[in-house]
Amino acid sequence: MSTVTEKISTLGVVPVVVLEDAKDAAPLAKALVEGGLPCAEVTFRTDAAEESIKIMTSEYPDMFVGAGTVLTIEQVDRAVAAGAKFIVSPGFDPEIVDYCLSKEIPIFPGCITPSEVAQAVKRGLKVVKFFPAEQFGGVATIKAMAAPYVGLKFMPTGGVSAKNLESYLSCDKIVACGGSWMVKGDLVKAGKFDEIKAMTEEAVKLVAEIRNK
Repeated sequence: MSTVTEKISTLGVVPVVVLEDAKDAAPLAKALVEGGLPCAEVTFRTDAAEESIKIMTSEYPDMFVGAGTVLTIEQVDRAVAAGAKFIVSPGFDPEIVDYCLSKEIPIFPGCITPSEVAQAVKRGLKVVKFFPAEQFGGVATIKAMAAPYVGLKFMPTGGVSAKNLESYLSCDKIVACGGSWMVKGDLVKAGKFDEIKAMTEEAVKLVAEIRNK
């Protein structure tokens, strides 16, 4: 298991962040770190993503920051230059995956079919994203797809919440879950970072309770 995967596995939950304004990056990072989840997948859905990653990694160098919703090789380069330690893509794009592997950049591509999983396994990947998780059958689908690929694990994202986290983390084929319930966009925009910190603390506590059962 790679260092990146070990880190993600230890945390259990990776906050999936959409930042509309880079000024929110530092206070959000502070809330996550102080809340016990020094990690974030900053999605490249907005123009603020690159600068936000740069701010987070600069002000909190020990924070584990990656880039999500990466759709092009150019975005890979920009994300890594900004300080991203891993790349997440919503689907399996062979060009992006092969590029990341050639540069030894940790990549978690989205895989929701056996054919996509087969391509990931063929390339030696040990962990893939499963997105959108709930819409494609959740844990049941993951278990069914994982059966023939015994060495592969999944990081489900999409529809994962505090309410169904236990069903996911109780599955030994799941290394961690991506979630946005503790970093909702409206809370970020409203500057409610104390609330985000509190919800992050609750998420950390929930992961511990699930894993200690």
